[in-house]
Formats: sequence, structure tokens, C-alpha cells
Amino acid sequence: MKTRLNRRGFLQRAGGAALGAVAPMIVPARVLGRGGTVAPSERVAIGCIGVGGQGQGNMRNFIAQPDAQIVALCDVERGSAGKGLEAAGKTAVEQSAKVGRPIGEGSLVTCHDFRELLARDDIDAVSISTPDHWHALISIAAARAGKDIYCEKPLANSVPEGRAVCDAVARYGRVLQTGSHERSNDTCRFTWELVNNGRIGDLRAVEVNLPTDQPHHQAIRQAAGPFAPQKPPESLDYDFWVGPAPWRPFVPDCTHFGWRFTLDTGGGEMTDRGAHVLDLVQYITNHDDDGPVELTATGTQAASPIFDAFMDFSFEYRYADGLRVCGVSEGDRGLKLIGAKGWIFIQIHGGRLSASDPALLRERILPSEKHSERSPGHHRNFLDAVRSRRRPVAHEEIGHRTGTLCHLLNASMFLRRPFRWDPVKETVVGDAEANRYLARPMRHPWHL
Repeated sequence: MKTRLNRRGFLQRAGGAALGAVAPMIVPARVLGRGGTVAPSERVAIGCIGVGGQGQGNMRNFIAQPDAQIVALCDVERGSAGKGLEAAGKTAVEQSAKVGRPIGEGSLVTCHDFRELLARDDIDAVSISTPDHWHALISIAAARAGKDIYCEKPLANSVPEGRAVCDAVARYGRVLQTGSHERSNDTCRFTWELVNNGRIGDLRAVEVNLPTDQPHHQAIRQAAGPFAPQKPPESLDYDFWVGPAPWRPFVPDCTHFGWRFTLDTGGGEMTDRGAHVLDLVQYITNHDDDGPVELTATGTQAASPIFDAFMDFSFEYRYADGLRVCGVSEGDRGLKLIGAKGWIFIQIHGGRLSASDPALLRERILPSEKHSERSPGHHRNFLDAVRSRRRPVAHEEIGHRTGTLCHLLNASMFLRRPFRWDPVKETVVGDAEANRYLARPMRHPWHL
């Protein structure tokens, strides 16, 4: 394992060298935190676990923050075709140099086992962007290791895993931000204010659109094979990639992006963009701390020998206060909040708003009315929470409740029946088979 100079020790050694040198040593202003920069000793040192597409996106977002420094990368793929550690390391070095916080290739720690990264005492926080089936185990291990956590949505791949993450974060006093970044959009938070201050009247229903008509959806639908098992490339530790999921032979289409549409490792559109849209339903309707009490969903799985996620579906669920939410796998991606006096539609991604009356979107929220605290951006909000020790806008309980909703809808489709859900006990009432399905056993030796 490569070594890295401790950030605080860096300043001590730099100062010692300056005192002992015959010729004066010029220390750049960025090292001392002058000129609007943040000194290395005051930056949040971040290790990125999972550095593929979304992983590199999160890494770039953290590099853009003046008080963050990427110091370590972890991935089970060393590098091939622009993926893995090799590509991410190059990006980290280049992007850090562009923002004036250069890191040399020799000082950027790389490893393929997340436990090696978590064992380092020079890392304050981790960004977890692995496939869904790894989210919970790595988050729990990170909390136990004393790291704060930015974890991609869904927070976990099962209901018990999500609850275990929440318990670990609470036990070890950590900060966790779920990657439900739509919640940080000003337009979405403004919509909360419009709805909760009665601008559309009493809220009567919510309609959700989760279309599955993009090119990658069509590719999944048309993936008929044959898919012959292959020997994994030497650059990929495939056994580690499978981890706690049930073992299956290596088929390239099921790794990288394709894992989203295999129910052992992802949850299809329901846990992909669905986790964003349903998260906003939870937030705007004030159900962040609970969930539905009744739900039903029907769907058709991908007709493929390797993909089994639901590609066409409809669903409906009801909260205890009587609010009903219905959804379909078509239309413009987003959610429509329907009140007695009008409606507001939020488009995903980006949070673009439309309304029954455009004047609604020009409304001013008065100081005496209800306000939703604005987020300076999802990654910025996480870093602020790390420093203040306050909960971020998509903390662990929020991520768990939204993830649970997604898993319940997938389970209802798979088992082909409606559920009665107890959001306090977090159990399907009177349905042992459904509760077993929601638990997802892990492959030895992995366990919660």
C-alpha cells in the first residue's frame, strides 16, 4: 500500500524545513490557506470507493469544493477502456491541478479493497459509488471506521440493510448524505414551500412518471443473447465485485452500467431514477420519517436470460393520512402534485417546474410563512454537515425510507400482490414471504 504524508504533519514538516534551511524557502499561499484558499490541514480528506461513471462524477464535484481534497481511490477494476482506477486517478490529478490543489500521482493512494482505504487515519470521509448491492456493507464499515459518508442512492439494496446503515451511523456518531441530489435543487425546495403554504390548495394526489424508453432501456429490452459466460479480465477482481450478491458467472453486460437491471445487484428504473422521484414525493408531502401503509404494483420483467428488472409497471400507494400516490413507466420523468386549486410538475433531472397556472411559479413566500432551508448543493451540503455535525438534507433515515419504498414496490411486482406495510415496525403485515423477500440473504462470508 502506498503511503501518504499526514495532512497536519505536512505543515509541521514544511515549517521545520523552512527553519533549518540555509536559503529561504518560499511556501505557496495555498499551503498556508491564504489568498482565499483553504490550508491542507483544514480540508476534508476524501476517499472515493467505486470510481466508474457516477463515482467520477461525485469525485469531480468534491474536487470543485475549496475545502475538500481527494486523497485515495478504491475500485475492484484496475483499469480498462477508460474505466477503473487508472482513468479515475488521471482525472483526479488533472482536475485537482485545475482548481489549484494539485496532488501528485505518487501521493494519491489507490487500492482495490475498500477495507484498506478505511483503515487509513488520514481520511475523514468517503464517497461510495459502487453498485447498489455494496452500498450498505461499505457504509456500515465506514461508520465503524470513523468516516463520514456520502453514499449513492438507493442507500441500500434491502430494507434490513438500510436499517443497519442507520443504526451504524447513529452508533458511531457519523454524518451520512444519501446521493438523492434532486432534493438540493432550489426549485424542488421552492415547490415544498408552495405546496406547504397552500398555493395549490389541499393536496389531493401525486402522480409519478418513470419512463423506460431511453436507449439504454431499449438495449435491456432487446438483450436476448446468447450470453456465454466468460473469463473475467485480469484487470477486474470479479469475485470481489459480486461480493454479497448471489454468485453468477461473469457476463460483461451485467457489470458496469448493466448491473442496474439485475435484481440481485440493482432494482431497475424503480431504484435508479425512481429513487430520485419518490424521494421528492416523500420530502414535499412531509413523509420523510414514515412510509405508505398500503401499496400495490404490477409490472413486466425484462425478457432476457441475464436481466430481470421490471421494465413496464404501474403502482399505487397510500399514506396513513390518506394521500394517494400513483405511478406509471411512461410520460415525462417527474412528479405532479395535484391540489384543490391547481398543480405543479417537477421534471427530473434538473428540477424544471411547470404549473396549471404559470403565475404560481412567480409566487413570493412571505417571511411569516413556512420555509424550507435552501441547500447550497448536495456535495457542498454534505461538507457543511461534516464540519458542523448537523444532519444534511438527505441524511441516512431519509435515504432508508425512500429506498424502502422502492424495494416495497419491486417486491409487490415480483410477488404479484398488494401489501399492508407497517412503517414503524418496518414489516409487511401478515406476509412472511414478502418479509423474507425484502431481506436478501448475503453470500458467505459477507454479512451485516
